[in-house]
Amino acid sequence: MSEFQYYEFLAIDRALDEQQLAEVRALSTRARITAARFTNEYEWGDFRGDPRKMMELYYDAHLYFANWGTRQLMLRLPRALLSLETAEQYCIDPDVAAWASGEHLILAMTSEEDEPEWDESSEESLSAIIGIRAELAVGDLRPLYLAWLAAYGTWERDEDAFDDDEESELEPPVPAGLGTLTAPQRALADFLRLDDDLLTIAAQASPPLTEISDDAGELASWIANLPADDKDALLTRVAQGQGAQVHLELRRRFHGDPDLAADGRPRRTVAALLDTAAEARQAR
Repeated sequence: MSEFQYYEFLAIDRALDEQQLAEVRALSTRARITAARFTNEYEWGDFRGDPRKMMELYYDAHLYFANWGTRQLMLRLPRALLSLETAEQYCIDPDVAAWASGEHLILAMTSEEDEPEWDESSEESLSAIIGIRAELAVGDLRPLYLAWLAAYGTWERDEDAFDDDEESELEPPVPAGLGTLTAPQRALADFLRLDDDLLTIAAQASPPLTEISDDAGELASWIANLPADDKDALLTRVAQGQGAQVHLELRRRFHGDPDLAADGRPRRTVAALLDTAAEARQAR
């Protein structure tokens, strides 16, 4: 099998300006580059750029696929929408990582597989997954839990993936709605190779999702009661090209932050999740 690598970056909240475009064009002479998107494929050689730095400086989403078994997704969000403290509860070195960069938080989710693969739909993967960024921005933490679960799920395929003492690690807060994933969340689970039996077992401790209403009347009343200085600042940011980010911030403020402290459900260990999933798989 020949070597194949695919890189894709998206600028969602704000398009790249001419100076930024010149800087990313200097990294690759063959990449397809617009103000909102950067894509490149390699069948020999490697990309000269550093995806982490590109996310810190320019882009809001990145997908990487290599046919020797590596898959990676990165997302950048304003820290006002997803705090580092919240994200770190779901991090597992090196598969799920989070770090702060200025006013942003960057998430990196990786899946490794020893078996070579050829994914002809790699160019369509990011468009299917990208919706989780907006979901995280409004307080839906299911994508983070899916990434955590998929990372420990590799232990079923590779017995050396983690140290034995991690069997007693407790799962992070279990968000509601794991039994009814959205289409982007389902695409993320597939991209990270999350086993369906493991997801089914994990979802048993997840209550039904409470439907979030965007009632137009309630929203209008809430906006009317915002302080005048706050409204002026938000409108100024919209005029400066930050409309997409302002939209997410308003929705998050309207609905409120996820209340993880109120989660009183008992936490399961990694061993309990993996063993119960294996038993269900064997029984089936």
